[in-house]
Amino acid sequence: MLGTTVNDSGQITLPEEIREHLKLASGSRIEFVIDEDGQVKIFPLNVAVETLSGILHRPGIQPTTLEDMETAISERANDWT
Repeated sequence: MLGTTVNDSGQITLPEEIREHLKLASGSRIEFVIDEDGQVKIFPLNVAVETLSGILHRPGIQPTTLEDMETAISERANDWT
């Protein structure tokens, strides 16, 4: 188990093994979440935009234009009026 100490101003230094595992560098942002069991979880917010490229691609699905998206949104919005 890895540990650290909280200083007088409430700051901690994350152990190197944790920083490497989360791929954190100086200036990286993280988020803390308290789950339903009261455990605190840490999530890195350092996902590079480049790594997201293509994550929604499905073979055989044709790309949609912005105009098509706007039309679909407008049509669905009309369903609510």
